[in-house]
Amino acid sequence: MMNTKKRSLEVCLTPAIYDKHAKDENIVVVIDVLRATSSICTAFANGVKCLIPVATVEEARQKKEAGYTVASERDGYVLDFADFGNSPFNFTAEKVAGKEIVYSTTNGTRCIHMASHSREVVIGSFLNLSALAEYLIGQDAPVLIFCASWKDRFSLEDTVCAGALAELLLASDKYETICDAVTASLDLWSLAKTNLDKYSQKAAQKGRLASKGLDDCIGFCHQLDFTELIPYYADGVLQAKSKVINGE
Repeated sequence: MMNTKKRSLEVCLTPAIYDKHAKDENIVVVIDVLRATSSICTAFANGVKCLIPVATVEEARQKKEAGYTVASERDGYVLDFADFGNSPFNFTAEKVAGKEIVYSTTNGTRCIHMASHSREVVIGSFLNLSALAEYLIGQDAPVLIFCASWKDRFSLEDTVCAGALAELLLASDKYETICDAVTASLDLWSLAKTNLDKYSQKAAQKGRLASKGLDDCIGFCHQLDFTELIPYYADGVLQAKSKVINGE
């Protein structure tokens, strides 16, 4: 008999309440639009072999001393020992193709580690939105969309992206939700999607980046479907796979 039971869909708006949503059976989608998950998607689109996410500055420093190339920032500033920072424009094919790169950011890499107990952790952004939705629909598991936010505070751009993904998943008729955060993210997406570039200017993170001269990537990070690759976390490393499921 065909399984007609719908899968659960939830959105976690901030790491501060992740424990309220955490379930081992979840596929967790980590979203940090400005800029970690956008940069991760860009790195794989440009041929990086793998990314090694580390949660702390000290871990990143130790990896640098061990000879790794390190991409690392805190509050937008490149750490003094790092090779480059967290803009997707840093992850060019010339810099990253075929390499193993250690990666550490203010918010995004922390969330990857928090969710590592789950069935699977995948990386989401506007850049891989459609492929990610197609991949998730092909899996038989509940989905938690995990907004990295900013220092545990609500993030507009991450929530809008969560709404965009939730809309695609719910349209498949394979999911159901009783989560107010899903409804809120869908409502924000409905406001934003008619002019995403304009709406993105409202985000507080846009202002934080602009104050450091780092807002040149805002438009790129809100570009839809730049890549069809799905970065995923396993055994301490981020790699990427195609949206094609092949029965797995």
